[in-house]
Amino acid sequence: MCVTAVESRPAGVLGTSQSPAHRPFRARVMAFVALTKPRIIELLLITTVPVMFLAQQGVPDLTLVLLTCVGGYLSAGGANALNMYIDRDIDALMDRTSQRPLVTGMVSPREALVFGVTLAVVSTLLFGLTVNWLSAWLSLGALLFYVVVYTMILKRRTAQNIVWGGIAGCMPVLIGWSAVTNSMSWAPVVLFLVIFFWTPPHYWPLSMKVKEDYARVGVPMLPVVAGNKAVAKQIVLYSWVMVGVSLLLTPMGYTGWFYTAVALAAGGWWLWEAHALLHRAKTEVTGAKLKEMRLFHWSITYVSLLFVAIAVDPFLR
Repeated sequence: MCVTAVESRPAGVLGTSQSPAHRPFRARVMAFVALTKPRIIELLLITTVPVMFLAQQGVPDLTLVLLTCVGGYLSAGGANALNMYIDRDIDALMDRTSQRPLVTGMVSPREALVFGVTLAVVSTLLFGLTVNWLSAWLSLGALLFYVVVYTMILKRRTAQNIVWGGIAGCMPVLIGWSAVTNSMSWAPVVLFLVIFFWTPPHYWPLSMKVKEDYARVGVPMLPVVAGNKAVAKQIVLYSWVMVGVSLLLTPMGYTGWFYTAVALAAGGWWLWEAHALLHRAKTEVTGAKLKEMRLFHWSITYVSLLFVAIAVDPFLR
């Protein structure tokens, strides 16, 4: 595995002398839960379930929804655990990640590796045996792409890491559709592209906030290798494409007036925030006055609103 060796520092406690087995049971359980990155998985499920409503054009089988969510959680959790296993060296140096279980020693590297691989195997079998094998292979493909292509190959080598690495986060819309139909269509492809163009302007504002962390460990996130103005320009460019793509579903016949109204309103507000960030960057505002996290927080609200609209729209047509 391509893991860069770095020197540790007080931010983390990588390689604590106390055996993980001697940690309190509840703390150990919570540490393994933390390995799955639950808050990130929430976003993945937000983009999975509404697509199932769209594919069904109504309420899908609730057992199928539950199985898809459980399988999706286990698959994404396995990917995240393996990501933490590979990145444990740089996580120990970054303030934002210094309390992750592998850094504090609450979970050993071997345990994290076994845990991640186990979740990958269980999730693939769960999808294949209870949902369908198309969803299983899409799920496994997303996991391997995130772990191998993003974490092991792109993340430490190119400023385009989050652009192409974000493909893994686009896969849940395909999985949600295939879980219901056992096939593909243009609707999930359009939503795949929405998430693809959403991911960079969602993550780059956060990267702007913590770019010193990334610079310290040699990870070339775009804000590390480019100035705020250049990053903000890229954010605006991706934002316009994202909003434009999000509006394709209605003329293609998949959605109606409700989704269109939400996509226009939410997208319009997104573009306002993106251009405001660019204006502040052009005037060379730095620090707290740059307010880059406004767009980051709004990006989560935006994708939530958009996909809720996708779930509600079939009932209003």
